[in-house]
Amino acid sequence: MRDFSGDHRWLSLNTATVRKQGDLVAIIEACARHGIRAIDPWRDQVAAVGLDRAVRAVRDAGLELSGYCRGGMFTADAVHRIEARDDNRRAIDEARALGAPCIVLVVGGLPQYSRPGSAASKDIVAARTQVHDAIAEMMEYAGQANMPLAIEPLHPAYAADRACVNTTKQALDICDQLDPERTGALGVALDVYHIWWDPEVMTQIARAGSDRLLAFHVCDWLVPTRDILNDRGMMGDGVIDIKSARAAVEAQGYAGYSEIEIFSNDWWAMPMDEVLQTCIARHRTVV
Repeated sequence: MRDFSGDHRWLSLNTATVRKQGDLVAIIEACARHGIRAIDPWRDQVAAVGLDRAVRAVRDAGLELSGYCRGGMFTADAVHRIEARDDNRRAIDEARALGAPCIVLVVGGLPQYSRPGSAASKDIVAARTQVHDAIAEMMEYAGQANMPLAIEPLHPAYAADRACVNTTKQALDICDQLDPERTGALGVALDVYHIWWDPEVMTQIARAGSDRLLAFHVCDWLVPTRDILNDRGMMGDGVIDIKSARAAVEAQGYAGYSEIEIFSNDWWAMPMDEVLQTCIARHRTVV
């Protein structure tokens, strides 16, 4: 396993971590000040400053991307499916312009939550079928742009409103069905917040292998968690054995960034520089 104690060259910042403290350009400038080499920006943050300006800011700061958040939210009723398809094609175009190595897919839950305005449904089996079919369709357009897609399994608490793919096994099953030859077009983004509890996770990481492991995200699970969405912990403040998870993905050959992604009302209330300094310190000692 790589030794992160001496520097933070393999730290990437998911820009949601400091989204309340400044716009994307300010975040990029702060990362450059702190020697953070990579980011994973969110589409709404890119839209707020404009794609062209975001591309220039990344280039001028000399940053790389570890991914692009997010594509997906595939589940929709018939009226909204073309909207979902077109939105995901735009995400591919944006990711390519920014130089992202992959698009992270949060696949969607029940249609009324994934695509507001869709007819309500309680059929999660149908939702999962729709996710499979929509990823297959998205792969055709992504292939033309040479843009890999990374399915992110989310904790089961998000099954209704954010993602009906909830385990690494489910995500890899889709990968095996749609990309059986392991071309690199489809893989997984593994976030310790969502997978740490899964008794099969180590077996599934080994199953993934290096060609399916496209992104690795870190934060921590607090006890108690006051808000399932916006109370993630800084690494080391919770109960996740982050080093074991990283050791497992690196044992399969993963050599990319450890991306810090923290949705936290507490950390959003702190100055950006203080948050980044803490991320760097914890990356060296906890991750």
